[in-house]
Amino acid sequence: MAKRTSVEQAIKTLRQVEVLQGQGSTVADACRKLGITEQTYYRWKKEYGRLSLDQARRLKELEKENGRLKKLVADLSLDNAILKEAASGNF
Repeated sequence: MAKRTSVEQAIKTLRQVEVLQGQGSTVADACRKLGITEQTYYRWKKEYGRLSLDQARRLKELEKENGRLKKLVADLSLDNAILKEAASGNF
């Protein structure tokens, strides 16, 4: 079973790969040393490549809040639909 890596850990790993590349390693060698696949590296780079740790934390907070708000909207929409149906007498 695959383990989940936090956004902060992914960004730290990206920075470590950059350091190893600066020392002359290839991406494949750097990924092998850090225990990740090249595919994971490129996926993380695409998603988190330009983020700092603070920005990544803020992104996660916003995603969590967005999910909570979406759930609230769904619940309120359902309640509204139920009230409309009850008010129209179609029950």
